[in-house]
Amino acid sequence: MVSTTVVVLTAVAVAGAGIHLSSQASFRESPKELIDEVWQIIDRNYVDGTFNQVDWKEIRTEYLGRNYTSDNQAYEAIREMLSKLDDPYTRFMNPEEYKNMQIDTSGELTGVGIQLTQDEESKKLIVISPIEDSPAFDAGVQAQDIILKIDGQSTKDMDINQAVNLIRGPVGTTVMLIIQRGDKELEFPITRAKIEVHPVRASKQTNSTGEVGYIRLNTFSANAAEEMREAIDDLEKQNVSGYILDLRSNPGGLLYSSVEIARMWLNNGDIVSTVDRQGEIDRQKANSRALTDKPLVVLVDGGSASASEILSGALQDNKRAVLVGTKTFGKGLVQSVRPVGNGSGLAVTIAKYFTPSGRDINHEGIEPDIKVELTEEQRDVLRKSRDKIGTPEDPQYAKALDALMKEVATKQGTQKKTQATP
Repeated sequence: MVSTTVVVLTAVAVAGAGIHLSSQASFRESPKELIDEVWQIIDRNYVDGTFNQVDWKEIRTEYLGRNYTSDNQAYEAIREMLSKLDDPYTRFMNPEEYKNMQIDTSGELTGVGIQLTQDEESKKLIVISPIEDSPAFDAGVQAQDIILKIDGQSTKDMDINQAVNLIRGPVGTTVMLIIQRGDKELEFPITRAKIEVHPVRASKQTNSTGEVGYIRLNTFSANAAEEMREAIDDLEKQNVSGYILDLRSNPGGLLYSSVEIARMWLNNGDIVSTVDRQGEIDRQKANSRALTDKPLVVLVDGGSASASEILSGALQDNKRAVLVGTKTFGKGLVQSVRPVGNGSGLAVTIAKYFTPSGRDINHEGIEPDIKVELTEEQRDVLRKSRDKIGTPEDPQYAKALDALMKEVATKQGTQKKTQATP
């Protein structure tokens, strides 16, 4: 279990990384008991023992001292109580939201396809990335866009749950988003749709120096590891000389998925470690079951978050891959998601994650080995002509291919030298 949350709530996802899903069920007879259950979970598990300088016991006294006549009153009180922690990733989900979260992490989405986070200081709602081939992607929404209004309603002081409820809606209906991009305000009317998410797309690509495997991973959903294994196995049978793994605009997902995928590329070494408020460390390691040892280049950008940062950080620290692109998003918090009450859910920040070398990714992100920025014009071209992504007409891919060919040549030269040594 590790990293920030990847809660894709139909229309929107909270910046993601590793969700730890608990199967424990509980049922409460009164709204007040639900509030106390949530309080107890935070009290036992929250990552910061000072509760971000909040008197958590006093909070319990305050909220249990009120009278509640409905579940909705309890839900509102819980959200208000959790807001005192000033942590957008510790959040309550009513039964409908919790059900949507479970559906979303299974790889099936309904909505506009935006991964959304909330800046911890400014409270602005920021797009991590649009899901590829989603209505938001087709409309031109980009990573780092700031959502100012949803159907005319200002997002000032709005939390992620409110934004999700406004953006979400029936398939075929339209939502109007007002977005700030740099110093511009842009309008995006987006029609909601059912979004089929296949996390892995793979192909063999031929160039002047040989054949390479290109794998694009869009999200770390429940079926991502299985699809990744199939892609690598297939490309290995085609005897490619090396791989380009594209994690651009991948907002994260389930932690176990990122660990499983890391093990497909790493034969040995650490993958990720987590530290909770007791300072205990859970360390995930490779298990000598890598599917290939061929050269690897990984593409990353500002939309690569959480689980993407776990994977890219592990590959970089273990010197297994060269990273090309721009600095990643920078989210390194672990959420545990569990059922509470009668059908509701609670996501709790319980730990931080660190790369094998001990880097704290939260806020800092992962710096690529080779930096390649895209201009606004280049982004526009790739967005409008998606078939150019992962081709020599994609400047970041072109640089990744160049880096991969150098790695392949180096490895082949080393092998020839070894074979020639008496």
